[in-house]
Amino acid sequence: MSEKTDSPPRKVVVGTTMYAMWEPHPGLAKRMATLGGFVDQMAVQAKEKHGVGLDLAVLPENAVTGCAKDGDSAADHSVPLEGEVLNTMGRIARRNRTYLVVPMGLAEGGQYYNAAALLDRDGSAVGIYRKVHPVDSADAGVLEGGRMPGKDFPVFQCDFGTVGIQICFDIRFDDGWATLARKGAEIVAWPTQTPRQILSGFRARQYGYYVVSSTWRNNASLIDPTGAVAAQIVEPQNILVEQIDLSWVMLDWQPKLRNGEALRERYGEKVGFRYSEAEDEGLFWSNDPATPITQMVRELGLELPEPSIDRNRRLQDALRGGPPSLQ
Repeated sequence: MSEKTDSPPRKVVVGTTMYAMWEPHPGLAKRMATLGGFVDQMAVQAKEKHGVGLDLAVLPENAVTGCAKDGDSAADHSVPLEGEVLNTMGRIARRNRTYLVVPMGLAEGGQYYNAAALLDRDGSAVGIYRKVHPVDSADAGVLEGGRMPGKDFPVFQCDFGTVGIQICFDIRFDDGWATLARKGAEIVAWPTQTPRQILSGFRARQYGYYVVSSTWRNNASLIDPTGAVAAQIVEPQNILVEQIDLSWVMLDWQPKLRNGEALRERYGEKVGFRYSEAEDEGLFWSNDPATPITQMVRELGLELPEPSIDRNRRLQDALRGGPPSLQ
């Protein structure tokens, strides 16, 4: 069992928004005031729904600066992080005591990037993700009005866990999502214009982390590691706040589990889960700081998917005299 799933509960309150920014950009001060209002609303909902503060707030792609329209250059929609943006967005993070994902057109060293900065609870910059896969729209030979592609996929250590970031068109490429999983990401923030619920669910299921989308239209979603939508808003809603637990296990169907009822009967409100009969699997977590979810699983004699798959594969290989041919 991994350290993640064998640890006590780790509750995290995440917030996201859906905000269409098709209108002309109103200027940095007005735009950041609007964004700050969204984060303030998330913090209020966190208190009202969960009785605790907000841990992570995610804003949509290009939220601060807007995106290039036909005929615009990247320079028209890019600014440095240092200065007005960091000062203002830092105050927003600080007054709400939250980590904050700030997507923007970034002017840096004479280059321009589609980027997202992560600020900590004190409003300081933890780091920046520069979109590795910006779009060449209509075979123009220019990426997003002249933006440069980023070079790497960093992860960021927060006081609640490990966060990665992908941006919009990154959803179509495996490399970033796989790298973030290898580096231990537990939540991937996905600021985007496209909603793409199925693809984001596929990434969450493929690599076993939460994905939080923040979008311009249609839906903004919290996707759990089974690939299922754990929470979602659709138009005209614009704020989503939900509590998750980063010490989870996934359990497949098995007779002893009884679709989760065996855990509920034994532990009552000390256990939480979402189980899908359609998928014959569910995500389970502990609400008891003294009892990790893996302890509950062991006490009921339940089996995690990985040991079950390994046990079945060994038996299959033994009976056929080796692994199957892949030719």
